Amino acid sequence: MHFVGIEIGGTKLQVVAGNATGSIVERHRFTVDPASGGAGIRSQIASTLPPLLHRWHPAAVGVGFGGPVDWGTGRICCSHQIMGWSDFELGEWLRERTHLPVAIDNDANTGALGEAHHGSGRGSNPVFYITLGSGVGGGLVVDGRIYHGAKPGEAEIGHIRLDRTGTLLEKRCSGWAVDQRIREAIVLDPHTLLGQLCVRSPGSEARHLTAALAAHDILATRLLDETVDDLAFGLSHVVNLLHPEIIILGGGLALLGEPLRSRVENQLPRYVMDSFQPGPRVALAGLREDSVPVGALELAKVAMVPGSTGIKNAA
Repeated sequence: MHFVGIEIGGTKLQVVAGNATGSIVERHRFTVDPASGGAGIRSQIASTLPPLLHRWHPAAVGVGFGGPVDWGTGRICCSHQIMGWSDFELGEWLRERTHLPVAIDNDANTGALGEAHHGSGRGSNPVFYITLGSGVGGGLVVDGRIYHGAKPGEAEIGHIRLDRTGTLLEKRCSGWAVDQRIREAIVLDPHTLLGQLCVRSPGSEARHLTAALAAHDILATRLLDETVDDLAFGLSHVVNLLHPEIIILGGGLALLGEPLRSRVENQLPRYVMDSFQPGPRVALAGLREDSVPVGALELAKVAMVPGSTGIKNAA
């Protein structure tokens, strides 16, 4: 049995076919053009679906969307990065084109589901997943299922305030925020290796951190340490309130790998109350950039269950 999984993010779109074990058998990846808005993304999905449906005869569709979602109806509340999504009935739109059961959730929730069932979270419970991409999102999986809380609540860790002035975790730890901090820092210190790399190849500056850290670049080390301190402080709220067995770091920034993971694991206990020490295990996303599409395949399986909360079946 096969399923369709869709990841709709602020920078990329993925449409995949996969099976019940979470294995992807066909993938279509697109770069999102913000100028084309939600309509442009929908056009890409609409052109990709017919041949995918013809080849694999999927049983259901799952979607991880980069923004607030009414998971009970499949209506998109909004996207913070891409215009043209506000109040869009994505579940209905997809059902009309596929004639299949459709389930839609926030991309961080979907990534958490993927990691809990097929990634680094297997065998752990509860599982908390944080995605560090164009924004910062979080998802909690308890007993193998996404925990939503009372509507309209979600695990919106990116909107945790780091101080009383309203500084959001997302404004400090998202990939875009780190890019901005690097750009500001290299103006003052352009002769570091990080500065030289960014001058040679500007844009998406955080991607240069890996090479700079490997060379023990002082500026890269300082900026990562500052980012990790903010991230660990934000995650301490998750630990003190929700007590996950594991925290999984995902999204583009998590591709930094062990330098990021080890620093978060070492810094997190500083902000966790003594009785909760040593705190949860910290791991990198085992599915790497496939956490959301694999989670969407898992979500599609749920869509097949008649009467499941938040699921709308095909007419």
